[in-house]
Amino acid sequence: MSRQFRSLKFLFVGLILGLVIGFGLGWFLKPAPSQKVVHVRFTLDWAYQGPQAPFLVALYKGFFAEEGLSVTIERGYGSAKVISDVASGLFDIGYGDINTLIEFKSKNPNAKVKMVAILQVASPLCIATLKGKGINTPKDLEGKRLGAPAGDAARRMFPAFAKAVGIDPEKVTWVTMDIPLREPMLVRGDVDAIAGFYFTIVINLLNLGVPEEDIIIFKYGDYLNLLGNGIIVNEDFLKKHPDAVRKFLRAIIRGIKYTIEHPEEAIDILLIKDPTLNKDMELKRLKMALELINVKGITDKYGLGYVEPSMIERNIDTIVSVLNLSRRPSVNEIIDFSYLPPLEERLP
Repeated sequence: MSRQFRSLKFLFVGLILGLVIGFGLGWFLKPAPSQKVVHVRFTLDWAYQGPQAPFLVALYKGFFAEEGLSVTIERGYGSAKVISDVASGLFDIGYGDINTLIEFKSKNPNAKVKMVAILQVASPLCIATLKGKGINTPKDLEGKRLGAPAGDAARRMFPAFAKAVGIDPEKVTWVTMDIPLREPMLVRGDVDAIAGFYFTIVINLLNLGVPEEDIIIFKYGDYLNLLGNGIIVNEDFLKKHPDAVRKFLRAIIRGIKYTIEHPEEAIDILLIKDPTLNKDMELKRLKMALELINVKGITDKYGLGYVEPSMIERNIDTIVSVLNLSRRPSVNEIIDFSYLPPLEERLP
């Protein structure tokens, strides 16, 4: 056998071995099939403002996309509408108030809506007034005109606050207005006090030129055992897409953690959605909202999105009692924490 023939033989054998190895590696290392993208219709509780920035961070930083989710975010019009819209399937997931949810589930036990994460571990609900209105204590609200949009959570929960502070809610006259008119009507004197989220009211009043020392706030949380907003899911969507809900929560928590670390960038992202906003004011509003989410002694122990079930039990008792609800929903009807990421992913 000539040397040339032997060289060709070795070359041929080497080629065959290379092809075999190449096909073998290609079989074992071939990329996994691309994950199916799940579309999620998500509604906020309110307008695009500083407190809503973490959700936009999750969208614009690509956290949803990395989880295989296509998410559309719509502004909200109050927690009562968020809950009814999610229950009806108009939205798959929403951001709304647990207290409003407790009342809703008490009256509508078959409604297909449940909370899967508590984000605000302290309630932002309040009544606000101004110096010179003759309202220095909650008792002074009797005989006064209070203003709020019809679906506002603080207005919905006012009977609970009224009972806790010892005033007759029937002695208060409610004036309904659109969102942009609430603080201007207080400043003009059209109403004596307003209801809403305290960080929203305070910043809006500052934007109208009201000195901060002239703003009087009665926080519901100072008188009641109340939690705040969380992530609410349509139960049909939850049953059909449980992994999508887990991924959604993971992306949201990433968005919150990123916002805590980079609040100014979060507001820059918010301004992409609404360039007309005042950056400094929305940054202040955001930081006030984060104080309700990242609470020492709770989130540093349990992580974002979770509270002890005993806190929810007490919250349910409070709402059922003060609103005289005929049926007490169980904790399991209200919330299911099993879709949250592991603790190490949720620690701020």
